[in-house]
Amino acid sequence: MNPAEVLRIVDAIHRDKNIAKEIVFSAIESALVSATRKYHHEDAEIMIHISREDGSITGHIDGEPVDPEETIGRIGAQTAKQVIIQKIREAERDALYEEYNEMIGEMVNGTVHRVEGGATIVSLGNVESILPRSEQIPGESFHANDRVQAIVYEVRKQGSRIKVVLSRTNRKFVLRLFDQEIPEITDEVISIRSISREPGYRSKVAVDSTDQRVDCVGACVGVRGNRIKNIVDELSGERIDIVRWSDDPQDLIPNSLQPAEVEEVILCEMIGRAIVLVREDQLSLAIGRRGQNVRLASKLCGWDIEIMLRSELEDQIERAITNFCTIEGITDEVAEQLVGEGFLSFDDLSVIEDEGLMQMGEYTAEAVEEIRDIAEKLGEESEAAMKAERRRAREEKEAQKNAEKKPDDQKSGE
Repeated sequence: MNPAEVLRIVDAIHRDKNIAKEIVFSAIESALVSATRKYHHEDAEIMIHISREDGSITGHIDGEPVDPEETIGRIGAQTAKQVIIQKIREAERDALYEEYNEMIGEMVNGTVHRVEGGATIVSLGNVESILPRSEQIPGESFHANDRVQAIVYEVRKQGSRIKVVLSRTNRKFVLRLFDQEIPEITDEVISIRSISREPGYRSKVAVDSTDQRVDCVGACVGVRGNRIKNIVDELSGERIDIVRWSDDPQDLIPNSLQPAEVEEVILCEMIGRAIVLVREDQLSLAIGRRGQNVRLASKLCGWDIEIMLRSELEDQIERAITNFCTIEGITDEVAEQLVGEGFLSFDDLSVIEDEGLMQMGEYTAEAVEEIRDIAEKLGEESEAAMKAERRRAREEKEAQKNAEKKPDDQKSGE
């Protein structure tokens, strides 16, 4: 292995594999050390250096200079070549790992190579990636040679290769689609402040503008909805609500619950809860199908949102004050303070922080712990009673159905 050949090999690998020359030099040095060690004792201190300028090789074993050409000849050129190839493959893997690890959360475009048991293998050019079924939007399917957009979700080393996992269900996928379709986001005139998503069904995206002359919601929708339509089409028809961001929860929470109309928002900061009052005709709209609207709004705002009618809140307040006063040590005044902070059940009270309750009633830490224990016990009893009541109601309903069915059976028998 003459110096000129070393430089030629390094340059070829650098150009073909896109690996930095320094990494290739280090890999060859490491390979020669590993190959040489096989013919010396394990504790031998072996050092081999390749000149980056002229490709010449120098080496020392236990401080004594050695002729690398002679060493390579002794250990066998084939053995040295195998070790070098292995080290180069590791270097290539590490370079790819670094490249794709820096791309986590970024959008990539690829071509479907094949589909294996629900998982889609996508070619990204210099590496094959996997789009698992769990990271695909519900209902979508792919075929060979289809073009695919996704974000890099995870990268890990796997033997001499890397495994790149893609995702189309992650919230960042929606973010990257907005980046692509809306130039104002790239120009930093509009920013996306928060995203909540249930893939394939619905997303809520909170946007803000740094320029008062730019309507952030209108810019994202586009003329005749053309911008948002392109995003919805890429998401296989997933519904997207674009929400105007506000740093004030009193404004943000009603915005996030659109299209429902909100009457009042009561913030309970000690427990991070927002009680939202709506009219009866807005109740189902605010909650959404299977609770989807309020669930996504809660994630978007970072508040635990509870939708209520005003009459329901008044009933809960009255019941909570009565229940809290049954706990020894809690006075009417403390019960009213607790309700004012949003504690409306024994379950709420069982997780109250020591400092908060101590300030309300000048309790000791031991007294607070005892109140919490009692609240937890009463909460469990209340839950058990509610379950029993629901079970009894089901049984009564079933019995009533059977009773109504018997006369019909008798008539058909006659």
